[in-house]
Amino acid sequence: MIAADTSSLSAYFKGEAGPDVERVDRAFLSGELRLPLVVLTELLSDPSPLERMRAVVLDFEQLEITEGYWQRAGETRRKLRMLGLRAKIADALIAQSCIDYDVALITRDEDFRHFAKHCALKLA
Repeated sequence: MIAADTSSLSAYFKGEAGPDVERVDRAFLSGELRLPLVVLTELLSDPSPLERMRAVVLDFEQLEITEGYWQRAGETRRKLRMLGLRAKIADALIAQSCIDYDVALITRDEDFRHFAKHCALKLA
């Protein structure tokens, strides 16, 4: 099981190249790809989504929210902010989903490196 962030999934569906796109492709084909619910929301809220993307992402298995998730996500974000690091709310929610399920995250977004260094997020 492996998760993907919006940045890498968008690149994948746009046909862009990169090691993250290759990882998304392998995970998708093997059935290992999971979506944090915030990623699903971000993808579906794109004002110009590719129809192919829309149909496919609705079929991905999701990382459901577990009990205490909101509190843990808030604490995770607070930890980074107390260190003076950038921690957007959506990123904290995505990171917490992956931490809760102990799955690595495929991403091209550099902001997740802080979650990996200080909060036990695994990056693919």
